[in-house]
Amino acid sequence: MQPFTKRVIEVIKSIPEGYVMTYGQVAACAGSPRGARQVVRILHSLSEKHGLPWHRVVNSKGEIAIQEGEGRYMQKRYLENEGVEFGLNDLIDLDEYRYVPEMDGDVVSEKK
Repeated sequence: MQPFTKRVIEVIKSIPEGYVMTYGQVAACAGSPRGARQVVRILHSLSEKHGLPWHRVVNSKGEIAIQEGEGRYMQKRYLENEGVEFGLNDLIDLDEYRYVPEMDGDVVSEKK
């Protein structure tokens, strides 16, 4: 496994229930600020294998990136069940629900 992939997995696993991070934010925390698309691919291919809370990653506008279908419905349902509220046009208020982990060197630690 590539170091960036490992760090992305660690960052996503660190997102607590009821919070979200953006694809770009995950990429930056994992060491590649321009790696948002890689985060998408990692989520798509490794979420099930690593038990990732994939539903806690949204786009930079605070919206679910999945355009339609069951995946979109499930992501919204999972987030609502964790207390995340959706506003107009199904946007999540990132000022309220964005998780910002503390970076301790190359290791993500939970913000207390």
